[in-house]
Amino acid sequence: MPARDIFHNAVKKGLEKEGWKITHDPLPVSFELGDMYIDLGAERILAAEREGEKIAVEIKSFFKTSAISEFHTALGQFINYRLALFEQEPDRTLYLAVPIDTYTSFFTIRLTGLTQLAQAIAKF
Repeated sequence: MPARDIFHNAVKKGLEKEGWKITHDPLPVSFELGDMYIDLGAERILAAEREGEKIAVEIKSFFKTSAISEFHTALGQFINYRLALFEQEPDRTLYLAVPIDTYTSFFTIRLTGLTQLAQAIAKF
């Protein structure tokens, strides 16, 4: 299994504080590439609907010197994980957790095209 990101416990505690039940730590998925591990799997029961909402969260710190290199790595993992989840758990939504300063300084620039990319992948 891969090493945990430095923000792993903070993201986990944040999800729990918002009412999510951590169901997997990590969430294993298998595909033609082999076994993979998404950092967290969680669900929460929506009282009005009595149905659960399921998510998977990949956590990235972006501490290395090249944000674009880290972005490409995270994007590649995200695509692989999304494809595997689409096959195995199509009702689980995949998210990428990054520090807020990374989001505001990098993920909002046009080069990353994160909003459009995330929407396209989510509809996959």
